[in-house]
Amino acid sequence: MPIIVNQISSPLNATEQEVISTALKKLGSASKHVIDCEIHKSSLDARKRNDIHFVHSVFVTLDSADLEKKLCEKNTSLTYVERSVYKPVISTEKAEGRVVIVGFGPAGMFAGLALAEQGYRPIILERGSSMEKRTASVQKFWLTGELDTNCNVQFGEGGAGTFSDGKLTTRIKDPLCRYVLERFVDFGAPKEILTKAKPHIGTDNLRNIVTAIRKRIIELGGEVKFDTALTDLSIANGKVQTISAGEKNEIVSAVILAIGHSARDTFELLQRKNIFLEPKPFSVGARIEHKQAAVDESLYGDHAGNPLLPKGEYQLSWRDKNGRGVYTFCMCPGGTVVPSASESGGTVTNGMSEFARDGENANAAVVVAVTPDDFGHCPLDGVAFARSIEQKAYTLTGSYKGAGTTVGGFLDGKPEIAGTVSPTYALGCKATELRDVFPKFVTDMLEGGLQNFSRKMKCFGDKGAMLTAPETRTSSPVRITRNADMVSLSVENLYPCGEGAGYAGGIMSAAVDGLKAAMQIMSRQAPYDK
Repeated sequence: MPIIVNQISSPLNATEQEVISTALKKLGSASKHVIDCEIHKSSLDARKRNDIHFVHSVFVTLDSADLEKKLCEKNTSLTYVERSVYKPVISTEKAEGRVVIVGFGPAGMFAGLALAEQGYRPIILERGSSMEKRTASVQKFWLTGELDTNCNVQFGEGGAGTFSDGKLTTRIKDPLCRYVLERFVDFGAPKEILTKAKPHIGTDNLRNIVTAIRKRIIELGGEVKFDTALTDLSIANGKVQTISAGEKNEIVSAVILAIGHSARDTFELLQRKNIFLEPKPFSVGARIEHKQAAVDESLYGDHAGNPLLPKGEYQLSWRDKNGRGVYTFCMCPGGTVVPSASESGGTVTNGMSEFARDGENANAAVVVAVTPDDFGHCPLDGVAFARSIEQKAYTLTGSYKGAGTTVGGFLDGKPEIAGTVSPTYALGCKATELRDVFPKFVTDMLEGGLQNFSRKMKCFGDKGAMLTAPETRTSSPVRITRNADMVSLSVENLYPCGEGAGYAGGIMSAAVDGLKAAMQIMSRQAPYDK
């Protein structure tokens, strides 16, 4: 098992070997026992503009586990760890039918890959299209406003994350995170994601990686059925017996629900089938755009523009006296704000960056936390709340155009589009009073948050920055409640996972959750042998 040498500072231009040499010096005489050494994580420390530097941690493996443990006991800058712990337990218990996975976003994709590699030959249903067809459908929507409600930014191969920044940051500390990163690299992701504190793939790279994973699943005997939505579940004796999708019914041994946060009709189906659901908190708000150069200057000062520095990123938050929070979310350096509707007559925004992050603008969601106390305690009340906001925006603009205004126009109650930042929203923006889109408590919090953030970052003081609304798909408004074994409270062979189930937020946590669902199934039934 390796140890981690922590808190290694280096100048911006330090080489990998220089960082490793510093780590070895911290080991003292024990360095002669080193058999392997590599950088674990690297992050930028820009808290002091006169001292911007990198901070690293380094994996070191010694020739003696006892020595590793002794060193870690004596030195607080060392941590004893285990590497990836993906060790599925495979049952010998035969089961009738196939494992069916509903949804081919990160959760469904990693569940499918894990099962396929162990001989389960899963069937994966995805209501949207394959990457090639999906990309064309999305581009058509962005150019013409013609929406395909089954194939769009929310639905299709790779899930909603495909048209995003491909962020691989996560707040979970699960050891499987490392394994997921390694699998992304196996399928074409840049190796740097293994060491960066804030790794991202970029939407351009992610599309190729997702396609490669799909092809591997098929090579191993799995099936991926695109343009095929789940339409019904037949439940008897506390188990799903068959599922209906397209024109075919399929006998199932287990069902993994990896439906994503926007599969609202599937939530309705589950409710009709008496599957236990409950509402959960989520957030709503708008996308804010600044010049990337202004973000960099706010963070780096005179160092802005240094090619050794990454594009500036931020994460800001503020709570009012009542404890309600407003925060920035899904920051996309050098990116664009993208039309992301999945239902007719409703406007949705999101952010996207390519790997190079070389666009003129930066964008992030500025969103307000909402809870069942705000929108209702019935399972689908959160869905209705988000939908009403999306429909108001559509009605006010008369199309899928963004409900937009400069920050100054919003604060002054005089919406306008012309500012210091040109909106990147592909379908264009219409000057809109955001107080007509959102409930008052949301816009009050947005106003307070923007004023607070302007005191933390110079660029937020620019009243010519652009707001484009609404952002409503931050996370699922529904939880498909499960037990400790990841099984639905209502049906013993139904495994809700990922964002749509309310148990993940982002590509990494969804992928890990899908992997764990697959491991649970592996521990209960044998691989498919027909």
